[in-house]
Amino acid sequence: MGRPTHVVANQPPPLTGYDVFGSDRVLVEAVRRHAPSADVERLHDLGVLAGSETAQEWGRQANTVTPVLHTHDRYGNRVDEVEFHPAWHSLMRTAVGFGLAGTAWSDPGPEAHVWRAAGFMTWSQAEGGHGCPVSMTYAAVPALRTDPALAAEWEPRLTSTVYGDQLLLPPGTKPGCLAGMGMTEKQGGTDVRANTTEAVPLAAEGEYELTGHKWFCSAPMCDVFLVLAQAPGGLTCFLVPRVLPDGTRNVFLLQRLKDKLGNRSNASSEVEFERTWARRLGDEGRGVRTIIDMVAATRLDCTIGSAALMRRAVAEATHHAAYRHVGGRALIDQPLMTNVLADLAVESEATTLMAMRLAAAYRAEDAQQQALFRIAVAVSKYWTTKRGIAVAAEAMECLGGNGYVEESGMPRIYKEAPVNAIWEGSGNVQALDVLRALRRAPECLDAFLREVGEARGADHRFDAAVKDSLVELSDLDDMEVRARRLIERMALLFSGSLVLRWSPPEVADAFCAGRLGGEGGLMFGTLPRGVEVRQIVDRARPHPVGG
Repeated sequence: MGRPTHVVANQPPPLTGYDVFGSDRVLVEAVRRHAPSADVERLHDLGVLAGSETAQEWGRQANTVTPVLHTHDRYGNRVDEVEFHPAWHSLMRTAVGFGLAGTAWSDPGPEAHVWRAAGFMTWSQAEGGHGCPVSMTYAAVPALRTDPALAAEWEPRLTSTVYGDQLLLPPGTKPGCLAGMGMTEKQGGTDVRANTTEAVPLAAEGEYELTGHKWFCSAPMCDVFLVLAQAPGGLTCFLVPRVLPDGTRNVFLLQRLKDKLGNRSNASSEVEFERTWARRLGDEGRGVRTIIDMVAATRLDCTIGSAALMRRAVAEATHHAAYRHVGGRALIDQPLMTNVLADLAVESEATTLMAMRLAAAYRAEDAQQQALFRIAVAVSKYWTTKRGIAVAAEAMECLGGNGYVEESGMPRIYKEAPVNAIWEGSGNVQALDVLRALRRAPECLDAFLREVGEARGADHRFDAAVKDSLVELSDLDDMEVRARRLIERMALLFSGSLVLRWSPPEVADAFCAGRLGGEGGLMFGTLPRGVEVRQIVDRARPHPVGG
């Protein structure tokens, strides 16, 4: 008899059956640092579920059987509903049930937001697309508090831990609700002041009718939306419910779902308003000011989401390399691959530290922390969301041809990554926002430099980078043309300061050598000699399956 033609050998076991939270040493340490009283056991419970075969299958199904738009019923009546695979609802039910949507606002302490950030990062590794409505629900609460009456009505619904299955029912009858938003219009994009959707006041105080078209409306099956429209007094923020108080459906005409690169599980739509009923949130003409708190929270989640994608990519790459053999040796033991994996792990660790540091500063009562968040969230959003794309690409390559195949899960990570860079303002928007903070709010730069200065003296390469950046920051003339380079340096200083203070010496040395000292190259896997790459990889690798 001849040799069998099909024998499966030298293939790693699936990365499943592990604690996503507990296997991430960086994240565990960050929670202990920033939220010492947090319920860590519940994060472990979420981590075990996120690392289960069941949750991973939910993620696959939700992205394979994508949402379907139903504009009319069989009789020709307008219904404007989106149908999701049951896996989507399982993902959402878990996220809401663990308090990743609005629950953090029920606790006045800052630790609640740190816990929620850790949970959001952990659960997002199961599937990223459903994080969109979860994030918007979280972010809507501070904007709603502009109007105490609206907040009293809607906040208990948005902070519930019961998922309402996205059924279009009167919000007062549902155990929990979700929030979305609709800002962008096709003629303006980021320039929301160019919006043309018109808001006409009604007789009742604070009530309006909206008419116009929204080019991107995220998660259209949510219960309520924050939108911008032109009122007589200028651009204004409005609250638009899908179902009216009397139980009838509001005019919310879904024209089509967007056919996106990634984020396939999540329905993004175009919506038409035709005398759609709305309630004003904040004063007329103060729409941007009202919505800015929501934008700050969703930008935070873009950083956390990128950290989650990086961590999942690094976990998959290190796991694969530990089991895959080439030339008689495991890939993880081969110097060139070890260098690549270590470089990816350093990037992932730095991003996790930034995300959790921002979560600790978010909603802090201290004015310096508020000023730090104001500038650092834009810096981090700019940098981490772009680096996430590069990390996903390199990690996919670590799996070779297997990584390029959809069933490995790596292409989904790669295609999901760009949405964090684009959503809530692309790179140039973030850079310009940082410039505005530098020019108009000097306390932001002061808070940033104080934070960075906490690591002064820890590494000569870091100190030299700080000195060079201070020279550049002293000259704000013609800064727009060099804004990206400046923000990049600020991001490296911010993350470098955190790594030097909180990461092991080998990680800090690798960061400074590869990113500040000019000893590394432009690609991952170019860390110089002398860096303890194997220790870094061992720190990043998830616990063995079943271990």
